[in-house]
Amino acid sequence: MAAQGTKQDMGSGSIPKLMLNLAIPAVVAQLINMLYNIVDRIYIGHIPDAGASALTGVGLFLPILMMINAFAMLAGSGGAPRAAIAMGKKDLESARKILGNCFSLLMIFSVMLTVLFYLFAPQLLRLFGASDVTLPYALSYARIYILGIVFVMIVMGLNPFITTQGFAKFSMLTTVVGAVCNIILDPILIFGLGMGVRGAAIATVISQAVSAVWVLCFLRGSRTILKLSLRDMKLEAPVILPCLALGVSTFVMLSTESILNISFNSSLSRFGGDVAVGAMTIISSCSQLITLPLQGICQGGQPIMSYNFGAGKKERVKQAFRCQFAACTAYASLMWLLMLLFPQMFAGIFSSDGALVEYTVWAMRIYMAGIFSTGIQIGCQQTFMALGQAKISLLMACLRKLVLLIPLIFILPRILPDQVFGVFVAEPVSDILAATVTATMLFTRLNGILDRGAGGQKAQA
Repeated sequence: MAAQGTKQDMGSGSIPKLMLNLAIPAVVAQLINMLYNIVDRIYIGHIPDAGASALTGVGLFLPILMMINAFAMLAGSGGAPRAAIAMGKKDLESARKILGNCFSLLMIFSVMLTVLFYLFAPQLLRLFGASDVTLPYALSYARIYILGIVFVMIVMGLNPFITTQGFAKFSMLTTVVGAVCNIILDPILIFGLGMGVRGAAIATVISQAVSAVWVLCFLRGSRTILKLSLRDMKLEAPVILPCLALGVSTFVMLSTESILNISFNSSLSRFGGDVAVGAMTIISSCSQLITLPLQGICQGGQPIMSYNFGAGKKERVKQAFRCQFAACTAYASLMWLLMLLFPQMFAGIFSSDGALVEYTVWAMRIYMAGIFSTGIQIGCQQTFMALGQAKISLLMACLRKLVLLIPLIFILPRILPDQVFGVFVAEPVSDILAATVTATMLFTRLNGILDRGAGGQKAQA
């Protein structure tokens, strides 16, 4: 296992080459990670006689899934950049303490969320828009998935610590191993054993357990720089609080994504019924084809920017940002074109129900109209994260969803004659406005941040 990882030197060599070496595995990992849920939805959407209802029901679990991911990344996305900055300063003891403290925090989150979501799953799913038809499917999937929260926490919360050390290929394999298990188990359990949505949930939990073991074996192995050790697991406020301060931006982004999904589903359920909610389930899955690879690109850029920021190498940070920004913008623009030109192809992957596919095609063209701007938004917002700018990153995370999108979901249907159109068009309006503000904020502040440096000192050219 150990032989799979090859460490990258963040402080020297070609930035574009380094970005490719780190970003490509991270993008592949994100795409494969996406398969956990998308493969489930593809198979579920094609269950005979119940596919459309089952797909809608499982889609209603998405807000809970996003909240679980949010807590995992609160530790992972906050701790990993801090650890990288510490390694840039050659302070390995502090970096190891960050890893150990983040692990303890993830275990606390696991217990808390498992109890909370298991007990209140029926009430929450009703709140999210479940009808009498879709609730049984949603609850069957949710109750099983929730029992595997600890594995999600380990994979999502600790895998960034593998990437940030430069072991991008090994980090990618974490998700490859799990996804392969899921792809194999899904048809066996869903169709072969006739378990339906319960089979999809069981397959996902088993796959995540395998990935979790993979991560723990590496972080306890011989090749890792940051070894997970019991002596570093005692929570210390000076260690964990800066991680939480930095990670809260990603937490807000993901948790508000949950609130956003609830807002979409509740409005669409009111104005368009189950078919509109089902269309949103498909569109949400398709949007992950854009956002998750963008996050993968930024996972490749983050260790480079964080390390060189800690080392005081200003120009290397700026070069890494330019590479990241160009890649994010190009990818988002390409996917924007594909989604607008071929929506039926994407919708047809998830369902064979003609009415649902037709509705989704119409809705997707509206929803995806401004998706090109997410490359700008994510590329800039994640740069603030990489440079330890917790407050600005949090502000930008709140802007798109809390300030713009969620209010527009409820305001525009009251203004526009087509209420469902009003719900869907809220997305491109907020996307474009948020990207404009975030990019302006970064371009005007970047030089000042770099001049101050990681410890407030002047950075090197």
